[in-house]
Amino acid sequence: MASILNEYINKRLGLIELQNELQRLIKLYNKQTGRYMFIYAADINKGRNRGIDVSMVQDDFYNIQDILRESNEKKIDFYIETPGGSGEAAEEIAKFLRKKFDEVNFVIAGESKSAGTILALSGDNIYMADTGSLGPIDAQVRIGRSVVSAHDYKEWVDLKRDEAAKNGSLNPFDAVMVAQISPGELFGVINSLEFAKDLVKVWLEEHKFKNWTETKTNKNPVTPEMRKQRAHEVAEMFCNHTTWRTHGRSLKIDDLKDVLLIERIDDDPKLADIVYRIKTVVKLILDGSTVYKMFFIDDLKISKTFTVSPDGNLPIPSPIPQAKGQQNQIDAAELDIQCPKCGKRHKVNGYMDIDSQQIKERKLPTNPNIKDNDILICDNCNFALDLKPIKNQVESQTKRKVTFK
Repeated sequence: MASILNEYINKRLGLIELQNELQRLIKLYNKQTGRYMFIYAADINKGRNRGIDVSMVQDDFYNIQDILRESNEKKIDFYIETPGGSGEAAEEIAKFLRKKFDEVNFVIAGESKSAGTILALSGDNIYMADTGSLGPIDAQVRIGRSVVSAHDYKEWVDLKRDEAAKNGSLNPFDAVMVAQISPGELFGVINSLEFAKDLVKVWLEEHKFKNWTETKTNKNPVTPEMRKQRAHEVAEMFCNHTTWRTHGRSLKIDDLKDVLLIERIDDDPKLADIVYRIKTVVKLILDGSTVYKMFFIDDLKISKTFTVSPDGNLPIPSPIPQAKGQQNQIDAAELDIQCPKCGKRHKVNGYMDIDSQQIKERKLPTNPNIKDNDILICDNCNFALDLKPIKNQVESQTKRKVTFK
């Protein structure tokens, strides 16, 4: 994995080049598997660090449906990276995919948590890399000022009910806490918890376990009742917050291999190389740009980006034309960048659709403080500022390649 990352870093690809590389890898995956890959990826780090809503929402369903509704493919491999989100959105996406395609598979090389796990459990097959993870699906509900596990909340209420029945009363503190719970609130918690279970039970029985015909150890025939029971056990396991302790727990292949039929991507070195490259390029696109959510197929790409305000960490670039001779015009983006450490402002010119050699030949002005790999060194405090996110933002807005030196 590290060698793949180093390989791409050393290539110094801009945003457009990375997007093109991702589509090349999708085509390579399709050729290797004979199936059709769709990439849905959200930047979990931007969700954590910038407060951007990267969760799975109903609008994602609309994008996925719009991209795939006219597809003639029969088998789809849905690559997913998400921190989770709306269970209802996951249900909508799953229903559409199941109706549209004869076979629906999920590829997990990063995190597919919560609602992402619910969606993945609707598939015929799960292909998981060693780096991939699913997560608990217990609903997270807002109680007062806090978001808590629906499973934990119900367990606590049941515990207090049992204590009251056994002792005839509750201690004053618990009595005050229980008195603040309304019947509607309690039923809402129970319904939220059962919603995820019900979806997963049905999907596992109808899709994931449909080809489970004999037991692994004794080679006994698998009956419909056995499939139903296993689906019930798996749904309960994923919802049991007491077992996993935290909603963010990463469940790897070794955690799930005894209860789910999972195909290990790493067992096929050629396929694993493609998938790990896809994971790496997705990471580089998200880490080095304002993109926070991606919807990619081999011939179409949609990205959701956030806008950086003028008083934020990055400036909004404004492309301006810069003439160089009457017959040869060059476009440039003039950026005013403030050092976040000392506050000194730096002027940086980004030239469109020409390379470093052409910049030198034409003797175009550049900032001498820009070093290799698009790093700007502040000549006042020596702070190193990475210009790649700014570069990628300019390229995203202008749809043109940008070079600084």
